[in-house]
Amino acid sequence: MPPFADSRPHANGFQQTKQDSTSNIVTIDVGGQLFQTTKQTLSLAGSKSLFSRICNSDQIYVPFIDRDPELFSVFLSLLRTGNLSSKAKAFDLQDLISEAQFYGVENLLVNSQSNPSQFEAFNLEKSSILPLNGRDSPSAIATTPYGSVHVAHGSKITSFDWSLQKKYTNLTQFTAIDSLLAISTNIVAAGATDFSGLQILDLGKGVVRETLNWENVTRSSSTVQAIGSSPEYMFTSFESGRRNSNSIMVYDIQGSFRPVLEMGRYEIYGADLDSAIPATKLSWVPSHNLLMASGSHSGPTGVSGNIKFWDVRSGNVVWEIKEKVDCFSDVTVSDDLSAMFKVGVNSGEVFFTDLRNIGGENSWICLGDGRKAMNGKKEGFGCKIESHGNQVFCSKGGDLELWSEVLIGSSREGEDGLEEKVYRKNLMGRAKDTGERRITNLGFGGNKMFVTRKDQQSVEVWQSSVRGF
Repeated sequence: MPPFADSRPHANGFQQTKQDSTSNIVTIDVGGQLFQTTKQTLSLAGSKSLFSRICNSDQIYVPFIDRDPELFSVFLSLLRTGNLSSKAKAFDLQDLISEAQFYGVENLLVNSQSNPSQFEAFNLEKSSILPLNGRDSPSAIATTPYGSVHVAHGSKITSFDWSLQKKYTNLTQFTAIDSLLAISTNIVAAGATDFSGLQILDLGKGVVRETLNWENVTRSSSTVQAIGSSPEYMFTSFESGRRNSNSIMVYDIQGSFRPVLEMGRYEIYGADLDSAIPATKLSWVPSHNLLMASGSHSGPTGVSGNIKFWDVRSGNVVWEIKEKVDCFSDVTVSDDLSAMFKVGVNSGEVFFTDLRNIGGENSWICLGDGRKAMNGKKEGFGCKIESHGNQVFCSKGGDLELWSEVLIGSSREGEDGLEEKVYRKNLMGRAKDTGERRITNLGFGGNKMFVTRKDQQSVEVWQSSVRGF
């Protein structure tokens, strides 16, 4: 008998229960145990699920499903409440995933266990370690909204699904991958600062779907300095192999990857060092429909850089910040907080500026000791800063700081007439975690944060606890 079938009168004379096909109440026999629910509840599973087939059938006999009734009760509860019941803890997660795939409700399971709305910065705990094969440390990570992650280490990319199970490891043509962007669950864009071209990789099939190149006037090769994306476009920062020109290319991300626009092509002449700086970080700012592009370099007088906000529709810069004093070691934009944050390369302190003043005079506000800006010790070298939702995460060595806006009792009007913002710092992890190796990458997906460290062949997973597990 197939796993799902109509129940019929048995030859031994025992009669199976009939049900009224016009009733809203549905009875289901799972492994010999009867369950009752409503058609409305079953319809929540989606049109492609087994539950939908049962709901829409006109059979008069109770349908029989040859599966574990205890597992079935977990998914029936999930349909009713949107959450896994406490009894789910009795089962291995992989058993739940396998059963969810049978019933066609894996999306509901994912939504209940790895939903971005479940991300709670103050409740993050280091929950697991994802080991990587080989001796290479992670150089880049790329996450998807529901918590799957791709990790570049050496010439390989290892992929983990939303449940943190290893899916596959692919060997690429790169010596080392410096930039990685997840376009979908299996498709990524990868590039390197020492390898020509941007590659679109299908990790599920283990093939290069396409290679995208940019050429300057001398038609020399080009390397990838950064990758970013919006819902419509993929952005790639290229630099020529001779390092005498750079540009940002805009591609259609909806499958074709055709070039849409070229922004900021700079050909370097003489000692014009400012134009020599390619963008090494690209971040989309949805509320302003702008692309933030930042880059810096170290020269005889110290570290200098620039931050530019590009209007993708016109291809023009609408706001530019030139960094000379305490240039950023890293910079990030928080759309939720309407602010931009940097960590100073000299001071190691966190600064912010209000995006509500975009296009006006820049004014960095130091959230720590601003006097360190002139010390020249490069205390911020190697620091990373990333925003996620309305929180900002900053790594300093092996430690991780969480910066949050103070909302209670902080309403004050600034000199510009806007409400003044106040931020406070919290140290993440436990005291025993201090002194760990320097953090090299931060990534976010679902209710998880992913952390990599120098000289470690693994990925740390920090996770907000959810009901069920």
